[in-house]
Amino acid sequence: MLQKLLSCATRSARRLLPALSLSLLLPLAVQAQGILGGATSQTPPQMVQAELLAHAPDGAAPGAKLWVGLQLTHTPEWHTYWKNSGDSGLPTELQWTLPEGVTAGDIAWPTPRKFPLGTLANYGYDGTVLLPVPLTVAPDFKGSHVDVQLYAAWLACRKECIPEEGRFTLRIPVQGSTALNGLAFEAALAAGPKDQPAADSTLTPEPGFLNASLAGLPAAWQGQKLEFFPEATGLIEPGAAWTQAWDGARWTARVPLSPQRSDSPAQLALVVAQANPPGEGAGSAGARLTVPVQGNWPAAAALPVAVPDALQAALDANAARATAPAGPTGAPITLWAALIGALLGGVILNLMPCVFPVLAIKVLAFARHAGDRSAHRANGLAYTAGVVLSFLALGGLLLGLRAAGEQLGWGFQLQSPGVVAALAVLFTLIGLNLAGLFEFGSVLPSGLASLQAKNPTADAFLTGVLATAIASPCTAPFMGASLGLAIALPTVQALAVFGMLGLGMALPYLVASWWPAVARALPRPGAWMDTFRRGMAFPMFATVVWLLWVLGQQSGIDGAAALLMLLVVLALLVWALGLRGKSRTVLAGLSLAGLLWLGWSVGPNVTRLQDASPGAEVATAVQGVSWQAWSPERQAALLAEGRPVFVDFTAAWCVTCQYNKRTTLANADVLGDIAAKNVALLRADWTRRDPAVTAELARLGRNGVPVYAIHQNGQAPQVLSEVLGVDEVRAVIAGL
Repeated sequence: MLQKLLSCATRSARRLLPALSLSLLLPLAVQAQGILGGATSQTPPQMVQAELLAHAPDGAAPGAKLWVGLQLTHTPEWHTYWKNSGDSGLPTELQWTLPEGVTAGDIAWPTPRKFPLGTLANYGYDGTVLLPVPLTVAPDFKGSHVDVQLYAAWLACRKECIPEEGRFTLRIPVQGSTALNGLAFEAALAAGPKDQPAADSTLTPEPGFLNASLAGLPAAWQGQKLEFFPEATGLIEPGAAWTQAWDGARWTARVPLSPQRSDSPAQLALVVAQANPPGEGAGSAGARLTVPVQGNWPAAAALPVAVPDALQAALDANAARATAPAGPTGAPITLWAALIGALLGGVILNLMPCVFPVLAIKVLAFARHAGDRSAHRANGLAYTAGVVLSFLALGGLLLGLRAAGEQLGWGFQLQSPGVVAALAVLFTLIGLNLAGLFEFGSVLPSGLASLQAKNPTADAFLTGVLATAIASPCTAPFMGASLGLAIALPTVQALAVFGMLGLGMALPYLVASWWPAVARALPRPGAWMDTFRRGMAFPMFATVVWLLWVLGQQSGIDGAAALLMLLVVLALLVWALGLRGKSRTVLAGLSLAGLLWLGWSVGPNVTRLQDASPGAEVATAVQGVSWQAWSPERQAALLAEGRPVFVDFTAAWCVTCQYNKRTTLANADVLGDIAAKNVALLRADWTRRDPAVTAELARLGRNGVPVYAIHQNGQAPQVLSEVLGVDEVRAVIAGL
């Protein structure tokens, strides 16, 4: 009797875990197809969101055509600057760190547009603009990939100016094609001015003015107003009134010279383009000419004009930030700190509700080997190996997908409805088995059913795999910073962090298996094990309910209902397979037919993502305080109003997120403090894959949820702990 109970209780892990591994890997393999480029890691921008993109359709082999570029997405009414910024401002600066044998060229600047401001004017970009840069790979380059690091600094201006910066990394494989961002690079290069010969074009200076006479411009421009952008700074008055006219195919202009002009070039590189209103990123594709200067320049000013105090303060602040350590809250953590944090986080992970359903298998395994010290220790080692190897596999897959350009973070597998559905099926079967509805010996061939008794350590190993699958959506304290650093580390060091996380999770079980007193403290094997086993079916079913709710967030009510129908018929099928005689044949056949029909008719609803919506405001218990959907633009707009912003990065599959949402974040005192400080509440939902949320997490030095960040204009964000406390949140809000 005892052997039967133990066999029934432990076979569930070994029989079903191979299906779990397959169900997890297949959707991820499909998800990985077509992943082709782009990765980012930067300090948090405010008015401009930045991302480093790559375009290498023929790979990064020597002689291949290879582009990288910084894409800037501006908050409405804000802009950054061209190579000649106009009356004020600074051009965007890019500083590359590349492997030996790889060099970066100059920015292929798109055509700018003019931004008038009173009597002044600036040259630059708004909307979304990509600054492409060519990379050259030397013939003797031997690497298998090109690691690109970029430090970028830009000045974001409206009426006021804010210096911003970012640090970015990406990896471009030498073999294969990285072409996901091809359209963006094609558009950026098409928006750049086209070089054309000067022909008989001339520039003639006179006191106070520069006369331009340009020939050979596109015929379609004739009769239209053009903009005039000299590449040399400080030569003309960008905001002053000027005149232009067409004389047949020749365009002429009379442009005021700057009284503070200090240069007198013999020829001048310039861009002319059709005048475009702001709001479209780069200007229309222009023409670039290098035109000779005829005649003598008027006397130049002896000294350049002083930089305005406000601009000088912005420049000083930008220089100070450029030399400051990266990261949202000061100096980055070290590798050793990350390893220790991962170990502690893994230990705490055992206390998270995500891992609770696996306790049945672990406790029964302890009881089974209570009198056999060697078997007890062997199972502890096997369980540890299963956990550590599973964390390494998940970490390696995550790193590989991110290196290929996919923006993913910890718990990424539950962003796929197929994986959520597969886990729901797995836990349903485990729950039915624990409840005694069926035994694997009655539905599987006797040869398979007897394998467990021959090799019990396989159960312990696969239990570790199951525990990892359950725990992966959770982020425990100390884990966030460690996982955030791991993503930016070299592969070996990053895998060491993931391995240490797995070791931490397995450590309590490993220590207990080598400490005889733990086994002796358990009740002796007996009838209690059957009662305990059946009782543990209910946490399994509760997990299924949670997974159905998660699926409902992704595929809608139709997807959740379809999966529920499939689970009911699946339960009928496994019960019918345990019957004997004609009843088994008839009921099992009908159940199987019904399962196949449902899979064909309503099954597609399970994996069909419902249309994403911006999300309505969610009211709280305090009048005037509500949660709004997060977006980079919304966050920037609120900060521009001078309001502090509290961002909750959450996901339906994150149990810790839901706990915090219903406790600390719903606390009346916390909400009252938020109302008193006029703090805006934004919720960034990561239930489904969202590259914008992933990029923002990376800027905060994190790659999993929950994450809670408080932003203030002009200050680095404050990142709170994963398990929120009322006192912690109130103390941070009081300091705003």
